Amino acid sequence: MPNHLPDYLTAEQRAIITAPCDHAVITAVAGSGKTSTLAWRIRYLLQQGQDPARMLILMFNRSARVDFTRTLQEVTHHTGLRLPEVRTYHAMGLRLYRRFVRDGYLPAFSEAILSEQEISYQVWQLTRRLAPEDLADELRRNKKDFVETAMGFIDRVKTSLLPAAETFTALGYASKHNYLIDLFHSFEQWRKSQGRISYADMLYEPVLAIHQHPPLQRLVANKMDLILVDEYQDTNEIQHLLLRYVAGDRARVTVVGDPDQTIYEFRGAKPEFILTRFAAEFGAPQQHTLSYTFRYGHRVALLANHLITQNNGRRDILCHAHPSTPATEIHLHEHEQDSEVVLRLLDPLSAEERANTAILFRVWSQSVAIELRLLARQIPYRIDAGKGALFSHEVKAVTALLQIFANQLPQLPELDRVDLARQLLRFPHVGLKAAELEQLAQGLARVPRDWGRYLLSLDFGAVAPMAAKKLRTLGETLVKLAARSGTAAALVKTYAELTGLYDGLRSLALTHDQADERIDTLNGFVTYLHTLEVAPAEALVHLRALTAQASREQHHGVLLSTIHRTKGLEWHQVIIPGVVEKYLPGSPRQTDDLSALIESERRLLYVAMTRARQRLHLISRAPSQRPHLDGEQGPSRFIAELCFTLSDQFGRWLDQPDTGEGARTLNLSRPITTVAARYAQQEGVSLTTTAAPRSQEIDGPVWAKPRLVHAIFGHGAVVSEEESAFAVRFDDGETLNFSKKSAHLYFSLPAD
Repeated sequence: MPNHLPDYLTAEQRAIITAPCDHAVITAVAGSGKTSTLAWRIRYLLQQGQDPARMLILMFNRSARVDFTRTLQEVTHHTGLRLPEVRTYHAMGLRLYRRFVRDGYLPAFSEAILSEQEISYQVWQLTRRLAPEDLADELRRNKKDFVETAMGFIDRVKTSLLPAAETFTALGYASKHNYLIDLFHSFEQWRKSQGRISYADMLYEPVLAIHQHPPLQRLVANKMDLILVDEYQDTNEIQHLLLRYVAGDRARVTVVGDPDQTIYEFRGAKPEFILTRFAAEFGAPQQHTLSYTFRYGHRVALLANHLITQNNGRRDILCHAHPSTPATEIHLHEHEQDSEVVLRLLDPLSAEERANTAILFRVWSQSVAIELRLLARQIPYRIDAGKGALFSHEVKAVTALLQIFANQLPQLPELDRVDLARQLLRFPHVGLKAAELEQLAQGLARVPRDWGRYLLSLDFGAVAPMAAKKLRTLGETLVKLAARSGTAAALVKTYAELTGLYDGLRSLALTHDQADERIDTLNGFVTYLHTLEVAPAEALVHLRALTAQASREQHHGVLLSTIHRTKGLEWHQVIIPGVVEKYLPGSPRQTDDLSALIESERRLLYVAMTRARQRLHLISRAPSQRPHLDGEQGPSRFIAELCFTLSDQFGRWLDQPDTGEGARTLNLSRPITTVAARYAQQEGVSLTTTAAPRSQEIDGPVWAKPRLVHAIFGHGAVVSEEESAFAVRFDDGETLNFSKKSAHLYFSLPAD
């Protein structure tokens, strides 16, 4: 059978397609055409006589499996070749799970997979029951910390296969968390008594069974001659172990991925699996590279390279734009309001151009103000998860407040007033039990006005002291605001201050991330109300119109999504708001490994930027801009690392046609970086510069620099960082904490 390869394939692709059948690691940069390369590799092997029944192809998720299957069918069209099956890890795990149930190794299970909300609730109940008495006060104050710790521990046990006690020791938990070992076993007992499994159990249970039963090891191993695994940078321990068991001693395994695109650490993914573990356990594999991107041009490639080469946990590979790629534009916008920039970018676009545009957020709460501005301007948009900002609990609760401020209670049916009262008593929660809260909501609903006075007339001795205090505060707040006029935003802001709304939202959230998301959603909505500058009644009319518009299902328009949901996708235009010190990088927790966190956040921005084909827009803040009240600390430290002006100037010049009139030389207006020099060598051009040596002025946030000089305390090194502060260990041994807001006044960079 003929085995011709298309002329458009690069030398790197051809080397991979025709390589001997042995263990191999393929490092593929973003947009490198790896799907097509792998499909041609499989076609080549099938034409060499490989048995498709003894080939296993594993994809990261269902959409990747569908995409790869379609490409493989196109590549093998008219060849008459029988194709191997393409599966996901979880599909393979679930197939083994059902097989082990039939063989009696595992019990039967319900097909209703446990949701994260169900797991969180059960973990909270078990934490309350099992945590020691001396932690009771801390538990009440910081329950989100305890829930995060417990859920993280369960996940770590299930991705390592170590017994719970050994996992506890290996991770170095404080002794006060000893109860976690019992919590894990109690959670598993509850789960199994219900016949339920989680998404993680689809792999955990069958791999644990294989691990414990040698007959199952013999059953699953050495059935394949060749295994190909895509997106290996997102592999976790349990997936790695399953691969080892299935491969056995027989299968030749090829793994494909990009350590720079590891963004699923919260699922247990680690770059080390593709960087070191695979080679250590599968024995000196072949190393291949796909270094050319077919997605974006030189300017994005240079931006991305400058950013990601700041990381240590990676392979030293530069991404290069293939000659066939578009001349992708890059733009850096410095503006206080992301939504203003977004509107300016979208307004002149045609419907087709908007449909090929994606706005990518670090977290969903960033989308609130932007989504509302799009609704107001009647710019169509799509959301690939959830219903949107206007349907969040926080926005519904503020809308209910506005109805009270606008004196609309008398016009509402009693049933609507009941619902409104429930929202009021939960925003923030007044601390009543469910039955007590419902009784009070029914009582409020029977009163068409003056809810503040009604609350102040209650018998506070009939409820718990803390609930009584909160109800009195709520009543006093409503009475004060009833006597005031002002804009909707101003009244909501005052309500939040008087009721301790933000503290209430934090205290009721099960996790830090959940608390941040709720508060940022609320801030985004209030920010939008500020732009209206209208009274509550007018704001409600406006919001009803927006809600009606948002309720219409949209199948076109600009896409709103998070960076984590963009895996393998691309758009003509990508807009990334919030490239600031809060979102990119996200604010660190006290317990975070700061170095690992920053590397992870770099990878997240790298992935977002490399989704663009024709235009990339980054929205940040001016360097001189003061910190925001919502925690922003100005432009991201990553902005300085991007070397934006250099990347734009050099990339724009490379985009110009080569006239073939001899050696190409470019004189840059910025100092030549190592990345630029290496990129130029690959492109066969020479770089010179007239730029002066870099000054000692701090470029980017103070706390992002490893070494600093304090005006009083002298030289020191940044040793840790939190949301609003950082710590410096000075050369005399003293460690001091500093506020991020004022740090620029006292610190400078050390002289060379």
